[in-house]
Amino acid sequence: MTTATFYLISADSPQATPTGFKDYVVYLAQYFARQGAKIYIQCRDKKQAEQLAEQFWQVKPEDFLAHNLVGEGPKYGTHIEIGYPEVRPSRNRQLVINLADNHTTFANAFTEVVDFVPSEEKAKQQARERYKQYRQAGYQLQTIEINYP
Repeated sequence: MTTATFYLISADSPQATPTGFKDYVVYLAQYFARQGAKIYIQCRDKKQAEQLAEQFWQVKPEDFLAHNLVGEGPKYGTHIEIGYPEVRPSRNRQLVINLADNHTTFANAFTEVVDFVPSEEKAKQQARERYKQYRQAGYQLQTIEINYP
């Protein structure tokens, strides 16, 4: 069964800032990749994808994991692939981390979906709509409050 996990971001958490959020996405991607998952990160647009790819280079050398934008890197990609709506992920991905504002229409191609509920009201409402769409599609849903410094 496909699962969707929504991470709740409180307004006073470090993840509520743009840099803190990008750092947390990198942290989650690294965590899942170290568990052996092949990850696709769906960004809002090409600019966000490029910025996130750059964020992966900002980690300590011992924490670095190979990553690539869709269409770049080795033939079958790295464990972490980053893209946006106009491109398609490699077929060998198990988990999608959704950073886009809308429902990941191809999410059913993955065994697991990670999504976020920001504290800002408009973004929170968009997350609620995605949650409803996942529920209607038969996903097993869970929410997790971020308790990460």
